[in-house]
Amino acid sequence: MAIDFKQDILAPVATDFAAMDKFINEGITSKVALVMAVSKHVVEAGGKRMRPIMCLLAAKACGAQDLAPHRKLAAIIEMLHTATLVHDDVVDESGLRRGRPTANATWNNQTAVLVGDFLISRAFDLLVDLNDMVLLKDFSTGTCEIAEGEVLQLQAQHDPETTEQTYLDIIHGKTSRLFELATEGAAILSNTPQYREPLRLFAGHFGNAFQIIDDILDYTSDAETLGKNIGDDLMEGKPTLPLISALQHTTGEQHAIVRRSIATGGVEQLDQVIQIVQQSGALDYCRQRAEEETQAALAALSQLPESEARQALFNLTEMALHRIQ
Repeated sequence: MAIDFKQDILAPVATDFAAMDKFINEGITSKVALVMAVSKHVVEAGGKRMRPIMCLLAAKACGAQDLAPHRKLAAIIEMLHTATLVHDDVVDESGLRRGRPTANATWNNQTAVLVGDFLISRAFDLLVDLNDMVLLKDFSTGTCEIAEGEVLQLQAQHDPETTEQTYLDIIHGKTSRLFELATEGAAILSNTPQYREPLRLFAGHFGNAFQIIDDILDYTSDAETLGKNIGDDLMEGKPTLPLISALQHTTGEQHAIVRRSIATGGVEQLDQVIQIVQQSGALDYCRQRAEEETQAALAALSQLPESEARQALFNLTEMALHRIQ
């Protein structure tokens, strides 16, 4: 059976989600017109709002009745997510994100970096209003780790010696950590500390699976579906799991081609690299890893009591995995 996003995932929190969306727009008001214009541009270019939806569902799964504080938290998470995307686009010199011009392409790098800073600061400004020191500490530490993940990725750029463990460290920071903040934050706000750990584990494994799948799609999808060009990561010399795996599955000339493409970046040998990745069994290995991470996520989630919201989180996890099937 196909999972329907609205019915099977969003339904339990649909009204809260709409209110949260409104709160984001109020949250990005600024006295400086340019700050508002850029913030609006990037927030509206946002995707499925998956992180805030997870936050609201996690709150419901913890048994929270009144989701007013969680709506604020979900909005804060989306603002942090947006800020990291704006900064990522500057670092990667991206011109497009999800098929729309990026902030750095529409304005310039300086503006994009500073508005990214504004969004992070504004998120923390709103976080203080929730008046929860444990939550504030979790988010402060978490945002540091997100920044560290990005720097780790930068450090690994053009390094064909990058191991799977380093890759996992990178994606934990740049992808999984914010998912963890979304779900664990919901447990903190719901006053159900006993669900913090299961939800953190769920989100961490979910984030890992999500990123591995994204990296697989880089070799099997098309620009339309992906919202960015095939081989973008390769061009930047980012050693993602399909490449790390391809290096382990190949020898001789093929091995040398993959190594060289990571070391130099660029797309001169893109077609060859895509072919090697597809034929070496690297993608099968990545699919297996994504499946393992997904199962680990579902196992952690099973520690929460059965509920409509928990089921929706199960559905979301299944749906994320099915992008490669």
